[in-house]
Amino acid sequence: MRGARLRRNAESLLLCILLLLPLSASAAEQLIVSIAPDWNSTQGTLQRYEKQGGAWKAVGKPWPVLYGRSGLAWGRGLYGQDEKGLHKKEKDGRAPAGIFKVGKIYTYDSALPEGSDYPFHTTTAADVWPDDVNHPDYNRHITVDPKNPPPWYSKQRMRLGDFAYRWLVEIRHNSDPPVPGNGSAIFFHIRRGPQKPSAGCTTMAEQDLVTLIRWLRADANPRYVLMPAAEYAARREALKLP
Repeated sequence: MRGARLRRNAESLLLCILLLLPLSASAAEQLIVSIAPDWNSTQGTLQRYEKQGGAWKAVGKPWPVLYGRSGLAWGRGLYGQDEKGLHKKEKDGRAPAGIFKVGKIYTYDSALPEGSDYPFHTTTAADVWPDDVNHPDYNRHITVDPKNPPPWYSKQRMRLGDFAYRWLVEIRHNSDPPVPGNGSAIFFHIRRGPQKPSAGCTTMAEQDLVTLIRWLRADANPRYVLMPAAEYAARREALKLP
């Protein structure tokens, strides 16, 4: 009995250490921190940070962002999936809270804004992102033949000619690997209006998104932190957050 208990304690300690590793100095040099007033908030702020001399230093001033129309729920990423409470589900209208890798940028344009240096993909009529929980490529970017599209094509295609989706910066929620039903297609993108929340993404004014894109660097391993204020304050020291 004592040996089993010690083994469980050791395993729990190892899990805690592994959860902290993604934010170590060797892993992340850029941090995007967004704080919501509470779980049901649809608006909050975003602040950029860079690691300097082993400490997080704020970059520029914070700006306003919008979340899901129903607020927030714990997501699946580097941190969050093992927390108690409400968890993100497909089409629940909530933005995933936790800590996430920042993935590729998808754009209608042939190039990113001047001064940018980050992996991107120019979307065409062939690009789709399935949100059907029964699809084998749920929550993944794939391509199809647009001249012979599958029945679900019109609802899953990425190039819609919609101004809000001109730049999609992937927030890697429920990505490694995707779990059907736990939420899909989570991005930073242009807001539809100052008071119009999203279906689960983090949105902002176009000029702020452009600033974010120009700032991102792949070799800095950027991370996105989104939490309600009370949850962030309770975890800030343990997770070595700004």
